[in-house]
Amino acid sequence: MRATAIAHTNVALIKYWGKRDEHLILPANSSLSFTVDKFYTKTTAEWDEKLKQDRFMLNGEQKTDAKVTRFIDKMREEFGITAKALIISENHVPTAAGLASSASAFAALALAGSIAAGRNDTQQYISKLARFGSGSASRSIYGDFVIWEKGELADGSDSFAIPFTKKLSDRMSMVIAVVSDKEKKVSSRDGMRLTVETSPFFKDWVAAAETDLEEMKQAILAEDFIKVGEITERNGMKMHATTLGAEPPFTYFQPLSLEIMDAVRALREEGIPAYFTMDAGPNVKVICERKNEKIVAEKLSELAKNVLICHAGKEASVVSDEK
Repeated sequence: MRATAIAHTNVALIKYWGKRDEHLILPANSSLSFTVDKFYTKTTAEWDEKLKQDRFMLNGEQKTDAKVTRFIDKMREEFGITAKALIISENHVPTAAGLASSASAFAALALAGSIAAGRNDTQQYISKLARFGSGSASRSIYGDFVIWEKGELADGSDSFAIPFTKKLSDRMSMVIAVVSDKEKKVSSRDGMRLTVETSPFFKDWVAAAETDLEEMKQAILAEDFIKVGEITERNGMKMHATTLGAEPPFTYFQPLSLEIMDAVRALREEGIPAYFTMDAGPNVKVICERKNEKIVAEKLSELAKNVLICHAGKEASVVSDEK
């Protein structure tokens, strides 16, 4: 069978940074994200007994990708099938630049692969499955605000994402300043591993992230945008502080990233509530209220050549091949 799915990227407001189990992709802390509409991956999956080997096409070119290969093997194991896979993917996200391309990619692949296998899996199951491709992919199964529960069980069966709320979603914008669309020098996976193994700040980061998450949940439910912004900004900076304590130290900041952060602070001084965050990459994501999105975008455009205004994205879905 053949199926096509679309999944959108998400940006963590409470970061996932560090694993408690590398093999099962289990996070050290729970996280919370906002799914965005601008970036997405569209993937077609087909299981075919006639194929002699798996084939992976990305943006019209045949690719060899170890992570995709492992994930296809994982799907075969989970689904109890032996057929080889044809995967055709269109990634509408700069790959490996800190814009969560792997999140939308593996969420779309997990959903398309399941449907193509003739299954009727729950979103919870698809979220758990997508986790094996990329931890943040577990969150891209859902739209709006999403929480990825770290879970407590050793086998990882209780570690999956759940939809949190749509409250505040229609009031909030995310303005993304693309500092670089080039592949980063330190991958998220390698950066996390180095931080967990060597940074003296990591243990305190995990405890602080759990506290931030509880405060963030309350702020979103109260629709207190200022509080949401303050928590977002401090949580992101605490995550990046852990990388500076690693051995050897590393950072995802670039000079332009720091300039943009200063510009956001200047906006606040001018009375525009805007707050920045960064993932494992140099690009800066700024949350603001929709009524101020153009002002924020114009300010960031003075520094960055590519500035994009995003709103809440939808949950992963199956689409026709024609879409």
